[in-house]
Amino acid sequence: MKELRPTFKTDTLFKLLFTKNQHLLKKLVAHLLKIPVDDISQFDVRNTENTPDIYGKKLCRLDILMILNGEYVNLEVQVKDEGDFPERTLFYWARIYSNSLSSGGTYIKLPKTIIISIVDFPLFDDTDDFHSEFQLLEVSRKTPLTDRQVLHFFELKKLPEEIDENNLLLIWLKLFNANTEEELQMIDDLGVSEISEAITAYRTVTSSEEYQELERIYVKAELDERQRTYNAIRRATAEKDAEIAEKVKENDELRKQIEALKAGNTGK
Repeated sequence: MKELRPTFKTDTLFKLLFTKNQHLLKKLVAHLLKIPVDDISQFDVRNTENTPDIYGKKLCRLDILMILNGEYVNLEVQVKDEGDFPERTLFYWARIYSNSLSSGGTYIKLPKTIIISIVDFPLFDDTDDFHSEFQLLEVSRKTPLTDRQVLHFFELKKLPEEIDENNLLLIWLKLFNANTEEELQMIDDLGVSEISEAITAYRTVTSSEEYQELERIYVKAELDERQRTYNAIRRATAEKDAEIAEKVKENDELRKQIEALKAGNTGK
């Protein structure tokens, strides 16, 4: 089998592909949120830039922020399980939600903010369902506090083996889950027009000079981040070693003083 490089899960490919083909992005988001495409009257992508974003000296993953019928929707793909994904997702939601309040605006005008995360690792141990949706609910009564916070998680590792050609949501997710040319061709053979168009767009973007340059920039940014982390760890280790050495020296001096006192007492 021929391995796909990149895949639809690759950060740079994902964002470049869908910001350049926003009609496909619109259909994808409609399926993820289970709303008819024709019901979307407003669809505005807010962050079409594709260069790496450094936030708080940390390389942020590439996501796509949209306004959909007055609601903020953020879509991202996460491949690596770094152990803090739910907390990171909540942080991103809070940042988008708070930033949407204009100067002089009132809290009641804050928009519904939806985070959609497609993840390539098991996230929740208590379910085999590939889709989980979270909202703010009262614990006992399940009464919603507000409809302004919605978090969707789609776990690719939990997708069923069989492809239902009538389930467009599942087919889109299978597209993200494809790791080989054979899998991609199998999906294309289903004959779903929007999926075949997405595959054609994938091949066009991956062969473009723009994507190759973007990938080079992003790889360099990741290497720079790793180097900064390594240097920070090395400095911290050196400082700790120096601190330990100083403690050893102090203890050695104390030991000598105690031995001297003991010798003096013995002499008496």
